[in-house]
Amino acid sequence: MEKGKAPADAAEPAAACAARLAREWSTWAMKNAKVVAHYGFIPLVILVGMRSEPKPSLAQLLSPV
Repeated sequence: MEKGKAPADAAEPAAACAARLAREWSTWAMKNAKVVAHYGFIPLVILVGMRSEPKPSLAQLLSPV
């Protein structure tokens, strides 16, 4: 038997394989969505603020007052 190969009689059913792949994909998607949300929130707020009326300068957007 080769290393890393499963025996032919131990093949998982198609439904179990699909469920495992969906679980792996959803975990990957949630991890990446967390990173995007973490690093994209502040730039999104600045972008929305710069497109509002009256148009503030970047310094006005970033100042605490």
